[in-house]
Amino acid sequence: MRTDGDSWNITTSVGSTALFVAAARALEAQKPQPLAVDPFAEVFCRAAGGEWAEVLDNTTRGPGPRRLRSGFGEHFTSFQGARTAYFDAYFRDAAEAGVRQVVILAAGLDSRAYRLDWPADTVVYELDQPQVLDFKRRALADEPPRADRREVAIDLRDDWPRALTDAGFDPSRPSAWLAEGLLIYLPAAAQQQLFDGIDRLAAPGSRVAVEEGTPMPAAAWEAKKAEERAAGEDGSFFTLVYNEQHAPADRWFGEHGWRAEPTPLLDYLDRLGRPIPTDDPDAGPMAASITLVSAIKG
Repeated sequence: MRTDGDSWNITTSVGSTALFVAAARALEAQKPQPLAVDPFAEVFCRAAGGEWAEVLDNTTRGPGPRRLRSGFGEHFTSFQGARTAYFDAYFRDAAEAGVRQVVILAAGLDSRAYRLDWPADTVVYELDQPQVLDFKRRALADEPPRADRREVAIDLRDDWPRALTDAGFDPSRPSAWLAEGLLIYLPAAAQQQLFDGIDRLAAPGSRVAVEEGTPMPAAAWEAKKAEERAAGEDGSFFTLVYNEQHAPADRWFGEHGWRAEPTPLLDYLDRLGRPIPTDDPDAGPMAASITLVSAIKG
């Protein structure tokens, strides 16, 4: 159950969802023709140990990680591979356009500072809970980042714009922003504050990429939460997210002077040759609700 001002580490509450996603990326990388390869995803899972390491070897006993070896998990790993590929391409395009400031909001176990080929003068700001950043730093202690990586330990419900500028971010220069796997963990008011903060700090020529989901009907959402609790998986997903949306990202940024392009996840998966059947009772509705959005500020 979420509460105002709640916090977490990498194995609890919202933090554990970063491990779930990292495990999916690691499983995607094991496929003969992966959509994206994140070599550090497995490093994170091995560092966490227990069921997060076991799922990579198909020996997991945990109910949540075990789903990654189910039919749902097969589709979920495809989703993570596609999502990773989409946002990797977004950052490559931003770098080629001359953007040298990158802001990853709720960075979790994002490893792009370590694995993408950034131009030499790029600064990557990673914002997240202190304990999550601590885990990542320890797990990758022997791996040098490929950019000037700066941690900004902050809860996004607090004054993160000030913390970001205090870390050296320059609002007068173009920047590239990422909100991946984030909006569903914020109530609508916090989503609005996030968009406002990005728009306020982004100079002309800046870019933003967002993953967003259309809220479920209230009755269906409550039923999913009850189902999760009945299965002994309270706190694994539905009881952690807010079933709210301030505004579709393409519309909001479009109304604030950005050129936005939405890409429905199902369309993108079809394009990559990894379609998800819409009649799948779990993965189908989830995939159908998700849109990947990128925008450039005029």
